[in-house]
Amino acid sequence: MDDPYQILGVPKTASAEEIRKAYRRLAKQWHPDTNPDKPEAEARFKAISAANALLSDPEQRARFDRGEIDASGAERAPPGAYPGAGPGGGWREWAEAPQGARYQSRSYGFGGEGPGGSYEAEDFEDLLSRAFGTGARRGGPRRGADIQVALHVPFLDAVRGATRQVTLPDGRRINLTIPKGAQDGTVLRLAGQGMPGQGEGAPAGDILAVVEIEPHPLFRREGNDILLDLPVTLKEALLGAKVEVPTIEGPVTMTIPPYSSEGSRLRLRGRGIDGGHQIAVLHVVMPKGPEPALEEFLSGWTPRDGSNPRAGMHA
Repeated sequence: MDDPYQILGVPKTASAEEIRKAYRRLAKQWHPDTNPDKPEAEARFKAISAANALLSDPEQRARFDRGEIDASGAERAPPGAYPGAGPGGGWREWAEAPQGARYQSRSYGFGGEGPGGSYEAEDFEDLLSRAFGTGARRGGPRRGADIQVALHVPFLDAVRGATRQVTLPDGRRINLTIPKGAQDGTVLRLAGQGMPGQGEGAPAGDILAVVEIEPHPLFRREGNDILLDLPVTLKEALLGAKVEVPTIEGPVTMTIPPYSSEGSRLRLRGRGIDGGHQIAVLHVVMPKGPEPALEEFLSGWTPRDGSNPRAGMHA
């Protein structure tokens, strides 16, 4: 796999939030479901998911930055001579060397760099394996890394609960249950579906599907309440009315009390999420053109209480 930083288009100094934002943008751009006519989309999506899996795991990212593992998560043998074999090379030289120098192909002898008895740095792990058996390789079985994916969910699916088919980074499609009332940022775990483990018997990681709720044109959420901006006419606000309003479960009839003002909140009990309510926020819509009868009435009308709504407004 190519450098995960290059795949996500972020610098090596990128914060976790910058990596998350880059992944979300690219995953949405290259998801196979949204690119059915682009054969390369699946491969790009897999690479993006794998890069994110490595860089979103702080321990794996640190090991990659130190050169201990490669971009696929596999152990990388450090170049240098057999540990303790002489001043010409070894683990200390590798650890203290600039990171860019760690990956140069160099030949070493057991007593240092020079002719005779040398081996290529890339064969170091194999050398240890032959000398001491497979147990000499650094580290034992290691659980596979988790893969984090963004799951875009329509507002009503999140509110009501739903089953969605999702495409995994390896191209498999599975049905994923979205629980009723799922919120933005809810994490759904798919056990054993992540990166394969390293070493015999090592378990695979998980897939962590992070819910991203798409906005709805009418509804928004506050806790377990559902809010709806409800336009009403001047006549309905002044005299009261019965109007039909949409809810997350379908339309219902709501009573507008007389003399309702702009911004009044009317409650539909139990029409929210898990015991929450739906709140209709009234917005009084003024006439769009001249209304001679209304103008004639208002020109001779004086409020009974004679109050000034701007009383007390002094800078």
